[in-house]
Amino acid sequence: MICLGIEGTSHTFGASIVSNKKKILSDVRDMLKTEKGGIIPTEAAEHHKKVAKKIIEEAILKANYPKIDLISFSRSPGLPPSLHETKKIALELGKEMNLPVIGVNHVISHLSSAHFHTKVKDPVYLFVSGANTQILILENKRFHQTGESLDLAIGNALDKFAREIGLGFPGGPKVEELAKKGSYIELPYIVKGMDLSFSGIITKATDLFRKGIKKEDLCFSLQETCFSMLTEVSERAMANCGKKELVLIGGVAANKRLREMLTIMCKERNGRFYSVPLEYSGDHGAMIAYQGILEFNRSKVKTDVNPYERAEDVEVTWNY
Repeated sequence: MICLGIEGTSHTFGASIVSNKKKILSDVRDMLKTEKGGIIPTEAAEHHKKVAKKIIEEAILKANYPKIDLISFSRSPGLPPSLHETKKIALELGKEMNLPVIGVNHVISHLSSAHFHTKVKDPVYLFVSGANTQILILENKRFHQTGESLDLAIGNALDKFAREIGLGFPGGPKVEELAKKGSYIELPYIVKGMDLSFSGIITKATDLFRKGIKKEDLCFSLQETCFSMLTEVSERAMANCGKKELVLIGGVAANKRLREMLTIMCKERNGRFYSVPLEYSGDHGAMIAYQGILEFNRSKVKTDVNPYERAEDVEVTWNY
């Protein structure tokens, strides 16, 4: 089976063609960027509408015009305008090409990408992205959350701080670059059992910036503090759940310092650390295509948009 996957939950519109033999035949994407400020949902949807035809055509061309059997699109969760525009694009394309269309959960697709790209078997999943900070395990055909952020997700937290100091969007990579030139200053460290809180840390860092503390020092300290928190709860999840594997997924997985911290932690407890390749850590169509292949003929076909659907809401009817 060959599937065309369309991703469009937030700032990125992507199209990818994937075979059921775990081969990515093409992967094309375009991200909405700003010089200052963050994402305006209606502008993200307009961005998707503007670039969709070009991105999809390029994906088909790069895959050398394969015989496509299925179209899969991201139906949940995400920004409502982006989700509705993506659904419209997928359904119109399905009608035009006379192909079945299946909607899949964006978060589940990220989790499944860990099994596409690595040899992980039964891990703790650390999912860190713009809108998500979750620690999960898979048991009894459901993903179960063992911890999460109680307010801002780590990606949004980094982006919010970047906006406050004038770095624009996306802010995470710019914070990572500035952090290389910084030194440590103390920031709040907020872990509550298995949950985390980033909002107060961002408030404190922003306040210190306005008082004249160098942005390089704040970026360094922000990463060291927030990533230490993520490492702590990940280690506790591995111990509590009896897991020997940890896999890092989501857009923030591209951060090399976070990967380094988790690698050290897993090595010290004789565990195994995995992460998706850097180029597939963010949002992209390949994970949507793979999820469509996993679910087709195994799950009830859904094409409704659900901005708030969580990973725990989805029954795992497939095998990795």
